[in-house]
Amino acid sequence: MTIREELAAAMFPDITRTPEEYEALYPPRSLPEGARVTRIAPSPTGYLHLGVFFTALVNRLTADASKGVFYFRLEDTDKKREVEGGAEDILRGFNEYGLAIDEGFVAPGEVRGGYGPYQQSLRGEIYRTYVKRLVEEGKAYPCFCSEEQRQADREKQEERKLRTGYYGEFAHCRLLPEEEALSRVKAGEAFVVRLRSSGSEERRIKFDDMIKGTIEMPENDEDIVLLKSDGIPTYHFAHAVDDHLMRTTHVIRGDEWISSVPKHLELFRVLGFKPPKYAHVSPIMKEEAGGRRKLSKRKDPEAAMRFYTEQGYPADSVVEYLMTIASSEFEEWRRRNPDQPRGTFPFNLKKMSVSGALFDMDKLDDVSKNVISRMDAAQVTGAVREWARRFDPEFSALLERDPAYAEAIFTIDRGGKKPRKDIARWSDAKTYAAYFYDELYVPSMAEAPEQLAAEDINAVLDAYPSVYRPEEDQQQWFASIKALCPSLGFCPEVKEYKAHPEGWKGHAGDVSTVLRLAVTGRRNTPDLCSIMRLLGTEKVRQRLRQARRG
Repeated sequence: MTIREELAAAMFPDITRTPEEYEALYPPRSLPEGARVTRIAPSPTGYLHLGVFFTALVNRLTADASKGVFYFRLEDTDKKREVEGGAEDILRGFNEYGLAIDEGFVAPGEVRGGYGPYQQSLRGEIYRTYVKRLVEEGKAYPCFCSEEQRQADREKQEERKLRTGYYGEFAHCRLLPEEEALSRVKAGEAFVVRLRSSGSEERRIKFDDMIKGTIEMPENDEDIVLLKSDGIPTYHFAHAVDDHLMRTTHVIRGDEWISSVPKHLELFRVLGFKPPKYAHVSPIMKEEAGGRRKLSKRKDPEAAMRFYTEQGYPADSVVEYLMTIASSEFEEWRRRNPDQPRGTFPFNLKKMSVSGALFDMDKLDDVSKNVISRMDAAQVTGAVREWARRFDPEFSALLERDPAYAEAIFTIDRGGKKPRKDIARWSDAKTYAAYFYDELYVPSMAEAPEQLAAEDINAVLDAYPSVYRPEEDQQQWFASIKALCPSLGFCPEVKEYKAHPEGWKGHAGDVSTVLRLAVTGRRNTPDLCSIMRLLGTEKVRQRLRQARRG
């Protein structure tokens, strides 16, 4: 046994397997040529962030475009920052928004696939096996430097205006004789394991980022930590081992990781692994004070996926909107293919924005209105009732009192070539439907045509009940209003009134506006004939009486 082998054995006395055994245990995947294997690997350190969901969506689209595999790996080695239930919240969010996972953690408590464990805290033996081999090959070594020593070195580097890090003259344990290192390990001295980097900051590397294009950076020359003193791997080392053994072909992640690529490429090289292709996704931005900044977990409620659930945005709306951010070609494709499933859109990483896209709530609302306008009444009613059960008990009680009546509300003006687009989120439904429930109805004649005096409005309200016939269709209903107009001093035809307004108090449209305000309290509503029929004749007459002025 060589001194290096003896050192490795002393550092990892419990490791009996070899890297070759793991290579055999996790062989290359049997997939069609060109199939891409992608992953999302979040840490359970908080709620599901919009940026994490967006990155996961891009990974899912990339796998789908090549008939590949998208899997979920949990990077839970940072126990200090871990939030209880964080992983479950992320998975529930993925499932709630229809982001299917092929392998790994596919739902809370459910794991699928043959390349696990898909949880880093359960993969300790695998990491130690590969680190042991690197020590045997002289590519890694134990470092006994204390935190006090490291802090002193950082202060020296800052004083001399040098980069901070463990490299060059500051890599104290790099040149430690192996016999001394072995003695200190056997004595039980605490250590971390560091990479023996062969890089130089004077040399540069190039790599092709599938979103950003060709990127050139200095090589890594730091002897980075591979395993901490408690045996837990750093993100960098776990990334290399996990993505190799899980046979990831494309690592698609936030662009804050670009600076780490030199470290990662060196790790793949020293481990003898083929590196994956990289694609770094730009952050989603928010406009503020004339500038732009990243969406913030602390400042922006819309940074959390639960915000969209609480507000009642359909999952389909959120994903449709994010697709417009993911691809510059999606909106045009959607205009040409309004009824096609999103899965038929030809997604391409190279079409993604190189800089951060601006998050636009107004645009999300527009997208969502379109999505909801294509739903039928049963879908809308079911979704509104479900949302109200969770987030608005008062509204829920009204809806559940008569579900058929509730569905009739959302049937009005739904369907057809030009459906109304009043609702962007289910929380809008309460306001939308308020005049159908006495508990929510707020009478208002504030927007009555300004040229009408109180006595003109009262005359309309007094006369209309005599001609109202609930069995009339929309055309007959408006014809009745027009027939009533001359006796009240209103012109039956809008065009005629506009051509010759003299001698008239208003036109048939003004009469219907007075009626609409009296019945609903609003100037803009769906078909008033249908609204009145659903409310019932007695309710309509009651509201007409209540709306009289003076």
